[in-house]
Amino acid sequence: MSRRKQLKIKKAGLEHLEQYNQLLRYVFQVTDRQLHQIGWEEDEIIRAKSPVLEQADVWGWFDGDKLISQVAVYPLQVRIFNKTYNMGGLTGVGTYPEYTNQGLMHKLLYQALENMKKQGQSISFLYPYSIPYYRRKGWEIISDRITYEIQDYQLPKNKQVSGEIERVPVEDEQVKKTYERFALQTHGAMLRNDLAWREYWLWDPDDMMAAVYYNESGQPDGYVLYRIADEVFHIKDMIFINEEARSGLWNFISAHFSMIAKVVGHTYTDEPLAFLLEDADIKETISPYFMARIVDLEQFIAQYPFKPDTTDREWTFMLDDPLLSWNQGVFTLRITAAGQGEVIRASEKSNDKIDIQTMTTMLLGYKRPDYLHKIGRISCRSKTVDMLEDAIEQQTPYFSDYF
Repeated sequence: MSRRKQLKIKKAGLEHLEQYNQLLRYVFQVTDRQLHQIGWEEDEIIRAKSPVLEQADVWGWFDGDKLISQVAVYPLQVRIFNKTYNMGGLTGVGTYPEYTNQGLMHKLLYQALENMKKQGQSISFLYPYSIPYYRRKGWEIISDRITYEIQDYQLPKNKQVSGEIERVPVEDEQVKKTYERFALQTHGAMLRNDLAWREYWLWDPDDMMAAVYYNESGQPDGYVLYRIADEVFHIKDMIFINEEARSGLWNFISAHFSMIAKVVGHTYTDEPLAFLLEDADIKETISPYFMARIVDLEQFIAQYPFKPDTTDREWTFMLDDPLLSWNQGVFTLRITAAGQGEVIRASEKSNDKIDIQTMTTMLLGYKRPDYLHKIGRISCRSKTVDMLEDAIEQQTPYFSDYF
């Protein structure tokens, strides 16, 4: 009997926790030394992953009792243009090398996406270990991360603000409250449940600190999450819901002038930091960050807020999805004057073409219809491009999580 015939696909549970962890560590080459450097004790990483198998949808291929290939889907929520979507966060993807090239992961991904559809998770996010691989499976880039480095003499000068800063432990409820206020009004941001917060901090050293900016009314309008080591102020993330909060947080960072040589950090917007600084000659590096894919176009569009117009709008197109039959074929998108959309299967043929990857990055606002049409990712008339440009909000996603 061939090895392929012995393999079975099934759901993984808590009894497979140690195997789940072993496979993750092998595939991603996580060593004991690396774990100890960020403060993990022996077997602590295994216990940290137990909520995954309790709360997530984990599927694997088994060779007898041995777990040899796996995917996990976290039940998460993400904000898309002021609407809350149920999102399947794909993670824990891996196969032992001796079992590769048998189509195992292809079937696991299909299984995961089919379950997402059943559970009303009409969109899926992931952090890619290989962008080309996930593009072939229907995911596309939807967010960037900008890494910046600012020398101490380039720090912004103090600006007068009406609020104040308070340093708190990173696990403080005020940190969660601040993030929730920010996420609810930020396109692309995740609404973090306990599992998401646990994953957010999983790989950080234990000397992280938080500084929260409170406005005159005592409401938290932003925070900076940071650590200081070897005269470097490391920023994990900085969020703010208005310019005053941003200024207040930079006042706090600049107050460390005598303690540090430079600031190194990340930002997750499409706005480079340099333009905001008096000395704009700083080092910034932009790189693709998260990918997403629409799991079920009909579900996704039913909730999607298009911009209102004076008349109803319509577009019939051929949609291609490399994995999911329910996203393949000819569809008609109808948008009411009020901005309510629906997608239905069409009987007629269409010369207009788009794939699920392009549809995802377009509807999430990462790339505009005009640009996607220009580079050949959308095949349609100029009139249709104009309609899509008018119908889709102009805002790129902010996504600072990792799982």
